[in-house]
Amino acid sequence: MSEHSEQITDETRLSDATRISDSTRISRLPHNPSDAAPHNPSGTAPRTPSGTPETISGKTEDTMAQTSVVEEATTSMLEQSTPQIAAFQNSYDRLVHSIGTVVVGKTMPIRLCVTALLAGGHVLLEDNPGTGKTQLARGLANSISASFKRIQFTPDLLPSDVVGITYYDQKHGEFEFRNGPVFASIVLADEINRASPKTQSALLEVMEEQNVTVDGVSHQVPQPFMVIATQNPIEQLGTYALPEAQMDRFLIKTSIGYPGHDVSVDLLRQIDVVDRARTVSPVLTGDDVLRMRETATSVYIDDSIREYIVRLVEATRHNERIAVGSSMRGALALARCARIWAAADGRAYVIPDDITELAIPVLAHRIVLAPEASFDGTSAERLITQILNDVPTPTLST
Repeated sequence: MSEHSEQITDETRLSDATRISDSTRISRLPHNPSDAAPHNPSGTAPRTPSGTPETISGKTEDTMAQTSVVEEATTSMLEQSTPQIAAFQNSYDRLVHSIGTVVVGKTMPIRLCVTALLAGGHVLLEDNPGTGKTQLARGLANSISASFKRIQFTPDLLPSDVVGITYYDQKHGEFEFRNGPVFASIVLADEINRASPKTQSALLEVMEEQNVTVDGVSHQVPQPFMVIATQNPIEQLGTYALPEAQMDRFLIKTSIGYPGHDVSVDLLRQIDVVDRARTVSPVLTGDDVLRMRETATSVYIDDSIREYIVRLVEATRHNERIAVGSSMRGALALARCARIWAAADGRAYVIPDDITELAIPVLAHRIVLAPEASFDGTSAERLITQILNDVPTPTLST
């Protein structure tokens, strides 16, 4: 970080559509945006007195000129991305609002599902029966003009029932591949833990590689592609727990919870609406989703943010109450989701708050608790919260 930093107020704008909160500390641009800033364990930065110009010591005129060029180039990059970020935010809000008419009063899980879609990942919805898991998944699918398939997982479901089969076409005298329901842009895997491990593993390749291999031949799935899986945590009789390798494939795990009192009363007023997801019309197309994914790649992540992500992931590996910590896939997932979170907030850069808000849904399902922690009733979410409190939050350098 630079030696001096400025306090930004709510009235300060970085660009035409970017606003900073009072709690955000932003220092001057680094000489090279790709250079890592040293980590500040205290999480604070010295404040420059109001009205006092900042001074730069120990630099030649050439160095100062080069620094100015880098600052102007980086600022120009952020300003040029503003129209795209504003369009991203508008589309994101429209999609969240559309799904919000299906699952009322549950903005956070809806935003997490939309974030996973735009980050190119998959979602695991785990909650009690009747909380709207399937409705949320179908509401998301119906809000996008793209192909949608639903797979009801049962103990007798076979892998070929998911990915497809190769059969002999007697009319043409040759073998042909018949696509399974997994060949859709949005795939709802309903009650995924009711299928056998062999059938569950049929999803592993397609979730990670975006293709299916049958009889040695690879078949690409449509793009965008997303798997939304649901499972009930309380109905464990006759179910098969998802293995750690498959849990790691889900970008985000979240729950919906029961609606509040006022929302419940309002839903009873609409008792004649049997299937709320069916009432939703598309607000985006598959191409819109792909364009939003491309826009998200331009969101700037400072090296101090990258170091913060790595410190959080490493802390899960060294915690005595965690038997298996998060893999590097968890760190990558957190960074990818943070870019979507920032763009959805109208920013072309990631701030520490993006990381702290996403850490639990992105990392909690990737860790395995130690036996003593499980016996004590400690949850993975509580341990991630403890790690967030222990790891110093960095100041932002852009």
